[in-house]
Amino acid sequence: MKIEQNISLKPYHSFGCQVAASYFTRITEAAAIPKCIEWSKANHTPLLFIGGGSNLLFTKKVNALVAKVEISGIKKIEETATQVILSVGAGENWHYFVSYCVQKSWGGIENLSLIPGTVGASPIQNIGAYGVEVQEVIDSVTAYDIKEEKWVELKNKDCAFEYRNSIFKKEKGRYIIAAVNFILQKQPKLRTDYGAIRDALHEKGIKHPNLESMANVIIQIRSSKLPNPKQLGNAGSFFKNPSISKEYFEALKEKFPSIVAYPITDTTYKVAAGWLIESCEWKGIRKGNVGCYDKQALVLVNYGEATGQEIFDFSEEIIQSVYLKFGILLEREVNII
Repeated sequence: MKIEQNISLKPYHSFGCQVAASYFTRITEAAAIPKCIEWSKANHTPLLFIGGGSNLLFTKKVNALVAKVEISGIKKIEETATQVILSVGAGENWHYFVSYCVQKSWGGIENLSLIPGTVGASPIQNIGAYGVEVQEVIDSVTAYDIKEEKWVELKNKDCAFEYRNSIFKKEKGRYIIAAVNFILQKQPKLRTDYGAIRDALHEKGIKHPNLESMANVIIQIRSSKLPNPKQLGNAGSFFKNPSISKEYFEALKEKFPSIVAYPITDTTYKVAAGWLIESCEWKGIRKGNVGCYDKQALVLVNYGEATGQEIFDFSEEIIQSVYLKFGILLEREVNII
């Protein structure tokens, strides 16, 4: 295990802010995870594991050992006439994995095309897009339990999946993911019920989409709304869609008839955070090197040499203005370090 000192993290997170880590190492095999933990304890140094860095905002120097998980590999561990189970290394690029499965005609994650980050991050955030959440296809997660000091296999039901949440997020820092097992379908039922997908398929004249055409449509939609992090630093959706009571939604509906929301249960509604932010006139606003993307209000961007603290402060202004207008407190989806 090679450990470097005072390393810039700018290339290792999608916001691209200039920030340094006291120590840095790469993890290319699962066995290195407990070794990192041992080093951290022996040297009385905090430990931070990262993947693709697509959901991180560093606001200050990281006085810790930053361990970048780069465990690769896609292995077929079981196959039947209708489905396939794959074990995928936590360091695999998520979009590469989706594209690989689409090429093999294995369905279930095509709607999650072009989501940035790594496979290992997908269960932590329970990533989702266009009517699909990754929890629907996860069989189990292989992780090192720091608390119990042993390797564990967490089945889907043990992962406590919720909207953009999981046990890995609730018990932050306890489980270090090495691999994720997925169940994918050989005769998948495509999810085309999301409005933007229906519109895009209609525009292209595709009446009977397959996995490839579905994935291409998703890529087209995401590319039109989200900036490429290599060209404009960002972490995708910066805020979660908040949940409110049915009663409060109905009260807001009277005052703001165009509010965008949908029912989750009989008593709760999920409100589109992008609509709230846009209604507060933040879309397209820029302050110095930080801005609210002009094509998607949920996305905050680094236009140049913005610091993590500047981006955080900008997000705080948005949160306060939304709260003042709607009485709804937005929650950041991005992890603040």
